[in-house]
Amino acid sequence: MKVPQEFQRDITLALDELANSFPIVCITGPRQSGKTTLTQQYFPEKAYFNLEDPSQRALIMDDPKGILLSLGKKGAIFDEIQHFPALLSYLQVEADKQQIKGQFILTGSYNLALMESVTQSLAGRVGLLELLPMSTQELIKANIQLSTDELLYYGGLPRIFRDQINPTLVYKNYVKTYIERDMRNILHVKDLMQFQRFMQLCAARIGTEFIASNIGNELGVSYHTVQSWLSVLEASYIIFRLQPYFENFGKRIIKSPKLYFTDVGLASYLLGIENISQMSRDPLKGNLFENLVILDFYKQLLNQGKEPRIYFYRDRSQYEVDLIWQSGRDLIPIEIKYGQTYKTEFVKGLNYFKDMAKERVPFGYVIFTGESSLLDRASWRILNYREISDIISHSLLHATK
Repeated sequence: MKVPQEFQRDITLALDELANSFPIVCITGPRQSGKTTLTQQYFPEKAYFNLEDPSQRALIMDDPKGILLSLGKKGAIFDEIQHFPALLSYLQVEADKQQIKGQFILTGSYNLALMESVTQSLAGRVGLLELLPMSTQELIKANIQLSTDELLYYGGLPRIFRDQINPTLVYKNYVKTYIERDMRNILHVKDLMQFQRFMQLCAARIGTEFIASNIGNELGVSYHTVQSWLSVLEASYIIFRLQPYFENFGKRIIKSPKLYFTDVGLASYLLGIENISQMSRDPLKGNLFENLVILDFYKQLLNQGKEPRIYFYRDRSQYEVDLIWQSGRDLIPIEIKYGQTYKTEFVKGLNYFKDMAKERVPFGYVIFTGESSLLDRASWRILNYREISDIISHSLLHATK
């Protein structure tokens, strides 16, 4: 079960643990994030069924019990299981009968319908993981060396690097082939140009408070339509909302979430960025960099099988911390800055938050594009964004002391 080093995914340790603990493992995530490649490389002995393929789906729907019986103890991989959720009930019966760890591996690209079916049919029998596109750290391990602007432009879809394809072409077809098709099937959206405009407006609001009524007014659609579209994008792993950290600190806290994309390359495409030269001049490059860093941190937690308890902080006095990680009782504040020169004002929000949370903030970080500094500045460590995995390692070390 050795995955080629050039595309070694950090999630494999968590996958191995779940496959040795549960009879069924379900991996969800956006389309083209590498779920199929991962499962086929990691479980080469298992039969593979793509339920998005009408012929394979029809074969299994015609005789699910017979198919499962023919597989024996080796089990199988069922890709895009949301296309035949009724199979989950048959898998439950087979898993209870065989009691074999890691027998069945499932993948899915639409969280809402899939998770509802999984939790109802496979409760206590399934281990869950989420796989997002490749992180900066995974690209480095694969010896793919990119500048900051290139990382923002290329994103993390594995096929861009495997097949060396122009990212603009990939994301153009990604929107047409997957996102718009899914929207037709799920919400029966008729005006796809209006929906694409909605996605562009979402990209333009990365890292800012998401106010659905504002976007609705700009598009000429209702608040409920915006919320419906947003929910489907979130359930399809296209975007995620970072919720504000709320605790009674005696402050008036901003309560609207912030919006980020699960692939920064897709966000760049939606902003009309078609090459590195345009990226270097784009006024939203700082927002994209913030998306990249928060997304990398999010991926680090998911790839370790951890629940990503991450938030942001902002109050009515305009004090803000870009990222708050709740690790046990500790609150780890992280400030993100696009720039190579450290400035003392970078820690203004960190100092403010520590004054409120007191001993619950043992340390914190400034993440920027410059060189790391080993010098502590009043409990704050300065890190280059490529070393973001050090934050989790440091926290785990601190927790054992």
